[in-house]
Amino acid sequence: MGSLRLTLCTGLLVATALVPTAHAAEGGVSVTPSTPAPGGIVALRVSGCGGTTGTAASSAFVSDARLVGVAGALAGETQVRSAAEPGSYDVKVTCADSVVNGKVTVAGTSSQDASQPDPLSSGAASPAAPVDAGGGGTAHFASVDAHADGPGTAHAVVGLVLAGLAAVAVGLRSARRSRETD
Repeated sequence: MGSLRLTLCTGLLVATALVPTAHAAEGGVSVTPSTPAPGGIVALRVSGCGGTTGTAASSAFVSDARLVGVAGALAGETQVRSAAEPGSYDVKVTCADSVVNGKVTVAGTSSQDASQPDPLSSGAASPAAPVDAGGGGTAHFASVDAHADGPGTAHAVVGLVLAGLAAVAVGLRSARRSRETD
């Protein structure tokens, strides 16, 4: 009778694990420095993201920031456009299974040295995003995440279901054997 009780407890545990739970992805975006100047580099830290990679996009940035880290906490850097007007800009962070919104406030002064002209205002050509150049054909690999994500939620659920089925099968077999020996 002990194995039947163990089987029922295991089945209950598996059923509890499979019941979907509602949770809000709370998180935030922090920008360092808190009020960057046009042309300045900013460090972004994001909490509340699922997965190990994400992307932060804003019209204040030269290009989208690629964020990496551990599940729930991502970090990355990007540059503020040198032609960005002072004011508040929305930042949208897209992660594996959620979106986190934040703001960045651009200051009124440029971080560039006054002796160097701004390439955007002087009419000189300047890339608006990172450029794949050189590398002898390896530039593609430099822009791809080298660390593939491991098993996800779907794999965990399938594993739990299979473990539950195995536990039920062992329990039923044990109960049948105990009845046969009586």
